[in-house]
Amino acid sequence: MSEIYTVPSRVTAGSPNAITDLDAYREHWAKAQRDPDGFWLRETRSRIAWRTPPTQGLEGNYHDIAEGPIRWYADGTLNVTESCLDRHLSDRGDKVAILWEGDEPSDIQRITYRELHAKVCQASNALKAMGVGRGDRVIIYMGMVPEAAVAMLACARIGAIHSVVFGGFSAEAVRDRCIDCDAKAIITQDEGLRGSKTIPLKATVDAALESGGPVKQVLVFKRTGGEVGWTEGRDHWWHEVVDSASTSCEAEILGAEDPLFILYTSGSTGKPKGVVHTCGGYITYTSYTHETVFDLREDDVYACVADVGWITGHSYIVYGPLANGATTLMFESIPTYPDAGRYWDMVARHKINIFYTAPTAIRALAAQGDDHVKKHDRSSLRVLGTVGEPINPAAWEWYYNVVGEGECNIVDTWWQTETGGIAITPIAPATPTAPGSATLPMPGIMPQLMTPEGRVIIGPGEGLLCLAHPWPGQARTVWGDHPRFVKTYFEHFPGLYFTGDGCKRDELGYHWITGRVDDVINVSGHRMGTAEFESVLVSQGAVAEAGVVGFPHPIKGQGVYAYIVLEPGQTWSDDVVAALNQACREQIGAHAKVDLYQHVPGLPKTRSGKVMRRILRKVAEGEPEALGDVSTLADPSVVEAIIAGAKSV
Repeated sequence: MSEIYTVPSRVTAGSPNAITDLDAYREHWAKAQRDPDGFWLRETRSRIAWRTPPTQGLEGNYHDIAEGPIRWYADGTLNVTESCLDRHLSDRGDKVAILWEGDEPSDIQRITYRELHAKVCQASNALKAMGVGRGDRVIIYMGMVPEAAVAMLACARIGAIHSVVFGGFSAEAVRDRCIDCDAKAIITQDEGLRGSKTIPLKATVDAALESGGPVKQVLVFKRTGGEVGWTEGRDHWWHEVVDSASTSCEAEILGAEDPLFILYTSGSTGKPKGVVHTCGGYITYTSYTHETVFDLREDDVYACVADVGWITGHSYIVYGPLANGATTLMFESIPTYPDAGRYWDMVARHKINIFYTAPTAIRALAAQGDDHVKKHDRSSLRVLGTVGEPINPAAWEWYYNVVGEGECNIVDTWWQTETGGIAITPIAPATPTAPGSATLPMPGIMPQLMTPEGRVIIGPGEGLLCLAHPWPGQARTVWGDHPRFVKTYFEHFPGLYFTGDGCKRDELGYHWITGRVDDVINVSGHRMGTAEFESVLVSQGAVAEAGVVGFPHPIKGQGVYAYIVLEPGQTWSDDVVAALNQACREQIGAHAKVDLYQHVPGLPKTRSGKVMRRILRKVAEGEPEALGDVSTLADPSVVEAIIAGAKSV
């Protein structure tokens, strides 16, 4: 068993949290298990500004989910921006809501709740003037600027459904998402900035719209002043139409189960899924988990250095912190600009109390040595968080001992786009931690480990991680394709939500996430389907077949390993590799990089023609001796060639 770290006294002192030790945790978890409706109705009534407070808890169940989505708080009405903005104006109006640090450390904005409310109302009015209204879908394709959060909240205020697309995605990815959700408008900016590099956001949008599509309006925020293309009648400058709009906008009152946003996540079939989150349950769960997990206090400066293009940015930069009246930091740059001490310099300057980042960043910074950390004052830190992928024990220890100096608790959070918020995690003042373990489930989360054959694993063991009961923050459906939602998450184990992750549970009941068990690769916290890569690679004329798998990577957590079969007469060369890399970049995005290529004579297939992916995985992981039964292979010599060739990769 791993060493268990007790909660440091700096974390427990003065905690206002309802869960401050394991006894309190067990009491809350048991209450949520015994009476989920009562537990979550009490939570939402105490923390959310409802126009019509709900009296109904959960409707529906996992067994009947094919008939329609589950529902929470179905008789309640609200607008989430009233929880995030309006109700804070009387007592927190002058408190900083968004603390923004731009690409350069000197580029700082402090936006109070009163100022943010006015900005959101202006953007809401501008969108309405452009013909955007309740139920319309709006794509947001921006960098990490405050206006991205304003855009999200403005959509929510008028009842439009936003879909944020990560600013590194390609024009094809933007176009596909516009078409899938029938988007009426796009909000973007001229260029993004990351580590002094410019990102052509508006140009990418223009390329995405070249072939037409549903988008009628494009709203453009000016960040750099760089030259951009312009389509009169379609394109509008933010500073012209937003900044001149009224600072008053009545919130559209919505049902609890009305969609708040769509967020696209990669799937093993290649086509991204538009995961739908609804208003009442989502804002309740993000508010609850943000306050509880991080032990939020009124004067905290809270920093989540993710991107709003991912669910982490939605839940723990924008909606959760603002619902809790927190000061939330938005970070535009990268952790190594201008040097590898950027995070810790930021902690010192802003007196950050809670810091939340990805294991990839932690590993990359640890590789730069301790000096970049130690030269900055980090005494304000109380809670350190990790998100996006399992953190390896060595990185955990460095984070704990070097960054936190043994005085901060690490909340190693496990959750997904589909869960809406943190599901398995230490609670900062309450949970002793173990390096690499997500530890215990949040109240309301009921994990169940299953064998592939459908047998429940009781006590310590390893299996497939499922969740046995609904909670308010989980996704309701896939946009326009509920059968796909059911097939993806509920057909494997009827009556259970299958997370797609493997998990070990130890004698303490602690959970250790072992990673994806389907064909999705988690690279630096970015989930990408192997089928997405394969479809791009085989679209290139020289490639006959491609097999893509993940493999352990010392910095990224997982890297991308591609097995390539060439067309007859084609020759493997650096030029082929360059063309494949360029294709992945253009069609998926700049973050979609194949780390290792292997030219192979063929892929390992069964006699029925199915590719045996476990063979590709084991070879990529450096474990060719653990291939298992290969008796069903059509041509065993292919495997021998793959193993031999892997030694030279």
